[in-house]
Amino acid sequence: MPSIIPGYVYSIFAALIVGVIIVYSCSLSTLNVKNQANNQQLKNIGEYVAAQSLTLLSRITENNQNTTQFLDIPSDIGNQRFWIRLSNDSKCAWVESGFGTTVRSNDPQISIPAHVDASGTFISGSGRAKLQCHLENQIAILTLTSE
Repeated sequence: MPSIIPGYVYSIFAALIVGVIIVYSCSLSTLNVKNQANNQQLKNIGEYVAAQSLTLLSRITENNQNTTQFLDIPSDIGNQRFWIRLSNDSKCAWVESGFGTTVRSNDPQISIPAHVDASGTFISGSGRAKLQCHLENQIAILTLTSE
């Protein structure tokens, strides 16, 4: 009789280990799906800022006036703060975005297909995002700030 009891104990212990592995795998998979959704939402926000930038640029070139627009951006994504930055070089302008409050330049970029001087950073949780555009010496100046 005593030799049968350790067999049951080993079976219960093995079932417990398999259960823990299954629960861990499911939570890891759920976390991965959540992170992918957060990254997609951040990318969508970057594309939204790029599209609104083009809209402002088209208004300024048509009417030759200063324009300002408040952007409809959430205060966080999945309980995480994020940042958005407008940058440019001599060839093109782009929108960068990332999670956290520290701005890094190696994050994904979304191109703004226009010759423009773009600058400014918005960090979520610091007010509303404001996009301004005006002409200066026949060069469009695009600025992202928070109010």
